[in-house]
Amino acid sequence: MNEVIEKLDFTVAIPTYNGAKRLPQVLDLLLKQTGIEKLDWEIIIIDNNSNDNTNEVIEYYQKSYSQNISLKCFLEKKQGIAFARIRAISEARGEFIAFVDDDNLPANDWVSQSYNFGKEHPQAGAWSGQIHGDFEVSPPENFNRIQAFLAIREHGLEPYLFDADNLRLPPGAALVVRKKAWCESVPEELVFKGRLSKLMVSGDDTEALLYLHKAGWEIWYNPAMHIDHKIPHWRLEKDYLLVLARGCGLCIFQLRLINAKNWQKPILLIKTILGNLRRVLQHLIKYRGQFKSNLIALFEINFYWASMMSPFYSLRWKLDKIFKKAITQND
Repeated sequence: MNEVIEKLDFTVAIPTYNGAKRLPQVLDLLLKQTGIEKLDWEIIIIDNNSNDNTNEVIEYYQKSYSQNISLKCFLEKKQGIAFARIRAISEARGEFIAFVDDDNLPANDWVSQSYNFGKEHPQAGAWSGQIHGDFEVSPPENFNRIQAFLAIREHGLEPYLFDADNLRLPPGAALVVRKKAWCESVPEELVFKGRLSKLMVSGDDTEALLYLHKAGWEIWYNPAMHIDHKIPHWRLEKDYLLVLARGCGLCIFQLRLINAKNWQKPILLIKTILGNLRRVLQHLIKYRGQFKSNLIALFEINFYWASMMSPFYSLRWKLDKIFKKAITQND
């Protein structure tokens, strides 16, 4: 006899890797949520191969919960945030699924604001709110120009639809999705798996959202949802930021192909190369002699350069895939 799975209103899914020190603050804030008295919801943690005492922390909270909230943990052995989120989708029982990273600190009404928005916008496949930076050290001058790359989003007080056609989309952190929309629209296997290699190629968040957009679902900004994103000092250091800039750039062309028609692809190729070449040259002229002292300008030119090279990275990825498939068939 098949087990009947109880459907819930809302799931908070927390992907984590070695999050023993970060998880308690997140879980404590989720336990203090307001306006959820009539909500049937759960918290699930996706442990992505942690080797610290994450499991002990989770067991402690499972035993100490006094509220009627289900807290479960699932081990996802495939490394990468994309695999962790896909596992969360399969395990979640909620109509809406919220991805909260283990360094995201939700406001006390974040769950209720997220749930209410989804109910009020039935065509919304995904929605996200304001993400504020909680910095361990002061960010560099003009950091606001690149803060979106670190999942900090403060876009004003009015709701609006994100511009998916121009890749202006929210990050996967603090994102809420409609489970039905995801299951019907997003492939089981995504091209981008998360920042796994030394290149730290990103794009997994945007890739999933583009498939939702392609299927006709709306993607919204809801300013009533507030989360603080903890930014440790090392995420503001030069070495990390430059790798991040290149990783965010290398995925650009492959992402643009998702919603492109065949006749548009050669045009996109030319625009990606020439458009970013123009930006690189403009930055070289504008900031000549300043790149050693201006970290933000250096970040931007690395992002433009990697974006310009992204068609070649996409070609390399496709060739690797063909090569691996050929080896598998021969075996």
